[in-house]
Amino acid sequence: MTNTDVITARPWLDTSLAIDERVQLLLDEMTIVEKAGLFFHTMIAIGDLDEANPIFGTPSAREFVEVKNMTHFNLLGAATTGREIAAWQNELQRLAASTRLGIPVTLSTDPRHSFSENPGASILAGPFSQWPETLGLAATRDPELVERFADIARQEYTAVGLRVALHPQVDLATEPRWARQTATFGEDPELTGILGAAYIRGFQGDSFGPGSVSTMTKHFPGGGPQLDGEDPHFPYGREQVYPGDEFELHLKPFEDALAAGTRQMMPYYGMPVGTEYEEVGFGFNRSVITGLLRERFGFDGVVCTDWGLINDAEIFGQPFPARAWGVEDLTPRERMLKVLDAGVDQFGGEDCPELLLELLADGSVSEERLDVSARRILREKFELGLFEDPFVDEDAADEIVGRAEFRAAGEAAQRASVTVLTNDGALPFATGLKLYVEGIDAEVAAAYGEVVATPDEADLAVIRLQAPFEQRDTTFENFFHAGSLEFPDEVLDHVRAIAGAVPTVVDVLADRPPILQPITDAAAAVTVNWGVSAAALLDVLSGVASAQGRLPFDLPRSMAAVVASRPDVPFDTADPLFRFGHGLTL
Repeated sequence: MTNTDVITARPWLDTSLAIDERVQLLLDEMTIVEKAGLFFHTMIAIGDLDEANPIFGTPSAREFVEVKNMTHFNLLGAATTGREIAAWQNELQRLAASTRLGIPVTLSTDPRHSFSENPGASILAGPFSQWPETLGLAATRDPELVERFADIARQEYTAVGLRVALHPQVDLATEPRWARQTATFGEDPELTGILGAAYIRGFQGDSFGPGSVSTMTKHFPGGGPQLDGEDPHFPYGREQVYPGDEFELHLKPFEDALAAGTRQMMPYYGMPVGTEYEEVGFGFNRSVITGLLRERFGFDGVVCTDWGLINDAEIFGQPFPARAWGVEDLTPRERMLKVLDAGVDQFGGEDCPELLLELLADGSVSEERLDVSARRILREKFELGLFEDPFVDEDAADEIVGRAEFRAAGEAAQRASVTVLTNDGALPFATGLKLYVEGIDAEVAAAYGEVVATPDEADLAVIRLQAPFEQRDTTFENFFHAGSLEFPDEVLDHVRAIAGAVPTVVDVLADRPPILQPITDAAAAVTVNWGVSAAALLDVLSGVASAQGRLPFDLPRSMAAVVASRPDVPFDTADPLFRFGHGLTL
């Protein structure tokens, strides 16, 4: 079949036409069933296209594409090489091309360039270049570095066929206990807005098109002010509260993201309590989605709910209710109707087009309403160039993903993000000292000194800790670090014992702001990191690289101050131990 024959059969492939015209030509050809499939954006994993996903209980890729007419998928899990992802992506696109209309697949992903792994929020870097978490990018205070990161991530994503970033996360980290802070730019609305805009520019490019990755900024209208810091993935975290009356402040980073041209938006799970807005989850909330986002801010891009608002699900074999906060009593069909009435275009984490078809059949939803969202969704595919060429070069993917210069840039960013809080002269340490280490591979540490077995033998100890969190009942919950920010007594006793024997440097992975005073009182030096390799950390501690990081949030002095603070108000814990922006230079 010649190209002319293809365009005659599928006139929407004619690139001489305006995109809006091409969208309309395709819409005119689509059945209701094919349109319904566009509305679902769910999880998928690399593997045999005929095998279901046992972890999330989802159907096979073939059933998604051929039976459910779905073409939007969130790629789960890491892979060993860029080629592996690229080859699977091409296989999936060939499956999509074989359908009646040949609508290409759009693949999205949670962040996958850093150190954290959470099947509901982030993925280990694997073959990609490895950078600090978003909090670490914020600790550099460098918009050019953030844009450079995003541009590199864009190149690596597009090399394997990932075309939508389910990020950036521009929520303000105003509740110190909240589990989702590591992927934010911290507590300050101005810094978050500046860095979030740089992030969007890097992913989307100077002009949006075939080389771009579309950013789905989240979680509108700001997910930070959680009651008691609990996360709304779970029923006990469903409420967002504004005792400081700062709802508007949380909108500022989203205004900056919109000004930077973000293409898509994800509302959060939480439900606002005690505001002018309806007390239902933001994905169901017409006053927020249509009133604020569509009408006040004039946003006409794709709005996709956060994952799992409609149906209950099993995750790791354990039951979890739909995040239908405020509308728990509605049926799944009624929830779906409320989401559509709110002004949303896609259902994240769902694969039930049959429910949407029922709403169409009984007249609850019109085809005209379907077309409003379908136009936005299809327009994005056309502008990304997926209809022209959905395939990727598998050889090039291996060359681009994890390229040496990209890895070097990520490692430099790791070093630049390390933040020195205290130092009584122990840093920088001279190479060649006798080192006692915990949380650091002895082979890595051996490049910086003689590694010894006990603190008593050492000239210096370097200990790495994870910020504290409370254990919860299920596997999935424990990916979301929540609860008290105080270290357990046994951890503090252990640090004090080592520090009593030898000058000790304590480094803490601060995915949330820990209560550090007992440690700063004992240690010779304290640093915090946001995702850094042992070698990059030791480069900073030994003076090979300069310490440059600055805190992206206040570090509270006590849990009493945290509990007394207002969750919607930045910098509201009394007498913090260290202020936003603190960081020593070595």
